[in-house]
Amino acid sequence: MTQLTDYLIEQQGIGSNYIDAWGKPAIIQRETQQELLKSMGYQVDDENILAQQLEAQASDYWLRPLAPVLVLRIGAKLTVNMRTSISNAAKLHTFKFVLESGKSIIYKFTPVDAHLLAAREIEGLEWQEYLIELPLNVQKDIYAEKNKALGYHELQLLMGRKIMSKSNLIIAPLRCFIPKDIRQGKKIWGLSVQLYCLRSQRNWGIGDFTDLSRLVNELAVLGADFIGLNPIHALYPVNPNICSPYGPSSRRWLNYLYIDVTIIDGFTSNAVQSWMQENNIEHKLIELREVDFVDYAGVADIKHTVLSLIFTEYKKQFLSKKSPQNEAFKAFIKTGGKSLHTLATFEALQNTLKKEGKEHWGWPAFEQQYSSADSPEVAQFAKQEKKLVEFYLFLQWVAADQFATASKAAIKAGMEIGLYRDLAVGVSEGGAEIWGNKDLYCTDVSIGAPPDVLGPLGQKWGLPPMIPSVMQEQQYQPIIDLFSSNMAGSGALRIDHVMALLRLWWVHKENNATKGAYVNYPVDDLLAILALESVRHKSMVIGEDLGTVPDAIREKLEANGIYSYRLFFFEQAHDGGFYSPSHYPVQSMSTLTTHDMPTLSGYWHCDDLAQGKELGIYPDAEMLKTLYDTRHENKQHILDSLHGHGAIPHSISLDVHHVGMTQALNFGMQTHMAAGTSALLSLQLEDWLQMDKPVNIPGTFNEYPNWRRKLSHDLEDIFTKPEIRVLAEQLNARRKYASGN
Repeated sequence: MTQLTDYLIEQQGIGSNYIDAWGKPAIIQRETQQELLKSMGYQVDDENILAQQLEAQASDYWLRPLAPVLVLRIGAKLTVNMRTSISNAAKLHTFKFVLESGKSIIYKFTPVDAHLLAAREIEGLEWQEYLIELPLNVQKDIYAEKNKALGYHELQLLMGRKIMSKSNLIIAPLRCFIPKDIRQGKKIWGLSVQLYCLRSQRNWGIGDFTDLSRLVNELAVLGADFIGLNPIHALYPVNPNICSPYGPSSRRWLNYLYIDVTIIDGFTSNAVQSWMQENNIEHKLIELREVDFVDYAGVADIKHTVLSLIFTEYKKQFLSKKSPQNEAFKAFIKTGGKSLHTLATFEALQNTLKKEGKEHWGWPAFEQQYSSADSPEVAQFAKQEKKLVEFYLFLQWVAADQFATASKAAIKAGMEIGLYRDLAVGVSEGGAEIWGNKDLYCTDVSIGAPPDVLGPLGQKWGLPPMIPSVMQEQQYQPIIDLFSSNMAGSGALRIDHVMALLRLWWVHKENNATKGAYVNYPVDDLLAILALESVRHKSMVIGEDLGTVPDAIREKLEANGIYSYRLFFFEQAHDGGFYSPSHYPVQSMSTLTTHDMPTLSGYWHCDDLAQGKELGIYPDAEMLKTLYDTRHENKQHILDSLHGHGAIPHSISLDVHHVGMTQALNFGMQTHMAAGTSALLSLQLEDWLQMDKPVNIPGTFNEYPNWRRKLSHDLEDIFTKPEIRVLAEQLNARRKYASGN
């Protein structure tokens, strides 16, 4: 039993040890490893059944001539592992490479003439595995035109005319896309924004894509070259209070609440305007705008209803006849494929179940016949509720179009990068993405993080992980689609918890976050696919590499042209002092704070520690005292660094005991970062406005209104403030100086 289990632990990439966030070795418990194997479907408690499972797994491998997918970098030596029965090993075989361009390349060979790697008996017959090295002339034909060689191709194995096996051949560039000016040393800055936080005098209680377009134009005038967005993934239309952007239903599609309903054809129709007048909607919208925290239920109630009315009018006017709009809508649906239809069906089903008073929060609560997206009952439902499904397809089409408009506005305004999106590390357990592809996910497990500086008790995020072996079995298509959809219309993509490309911390649902283990992923394949999609979409990649980060991933990120994420408060030397931003890697995005941290004002006044105590986040008074003492020391080190670099005026005391947060200190910290060597600098709009309340407190759920806190000022007012314009001028000057201009 031990031998089989050990083999499986290694085969499935379950780690046995790691170096923790404090640089100390940590050992994974054997019991934890076995629990994760069980979650993957292995019967580790029954030796006979486990042996049968492994034998079946081996048979599947040997009886399949080619692996489902082969990933190469452009120019790499092209070799293919193939398996065949001993009776066929001396027969002539053919590799047919069908390239994306339509070109076909043929190579004929006899397996026994190649290098024999291994052999195994399956059901009384010997099978052999060979390494087929393609000759240089064939490789040159495949790589002949560099740009056309990049892409997703098909490799067919034939005997005579019979296709014995197929494999996806992915040929990727060596590095991700980097704009020319940035490659040549230009230093730029931009703002990171939680889109839902935006206030305006015209939105409906939540920031929308029209607000985003306005923000683009305002910031471009001030010299910003990008706007970084929180994840804008699809959440749950009929459960609007499930609002964390990092726990989406689907990462391929958009949150419809960001739609500006007023600019859609049909909004001005009599049906919509009559409903709004009869229900005094304008008054309700004023209330939704004025509250300090987004009222998701209130916003969704109005938007969902109005969008449904608009859809009815739009369908009559455009979608029930031959029109450019109908053609564009159908093209969008066709391109979206199964993933889009699954999401729309899922949301229609949730809507229906809610109206019927049934459990609807996610697919685990659905009635049995609806628990799988591929069931006949789901297909029948989609047929019966065709118009409702079409409504949710319509929402995605409108959202995609409005996001594209904001992106085009950024390009037109001359931004170097424009909009950049944030890719969440996973999807929530009950969402559409898992419902549509359950084989890919380990639903008994949550990903998270071991104990670190941000989370001393570890973190469990309630997001089931993808199973690495199934990702490969599915030819990485879900990953390809994920990267592609999030890069579309984006000048850059920030990957939250980028370590997920190398490994993820798996925790069984019944355990706390300390009882987890790292599971390894095919990092080289994933990075190659990321580079390919990056080059195709001309989208930079930023990897959020905070927390427990092995050196291996940072080296790979750098080699692949992925920008590191450098957070000022984490860049400390052993003596406690803070590294100067002039020592940060050029290939990085630097920042002061994130969505999981307090604002500059909140940090300086220790508001986060006070709130943590009130909410019971810290296990004991001793830990809290240590955190306060450390914060006090860090603030003094920050003052020392700021004064040492001349980033703040002499009127600010050298002694932290006499320094509260002021505009001069706040803006001084931001301009200090702007003089650094990082190619990209990201600042927070909250800090421009000197706000104190955080947008999210990690480790809390209902204790704090996470993902709801709005900005303190309307968009119409922010950029009329003289101090904002002065700050932008200082940032521009510092960035220009750092660029060597």
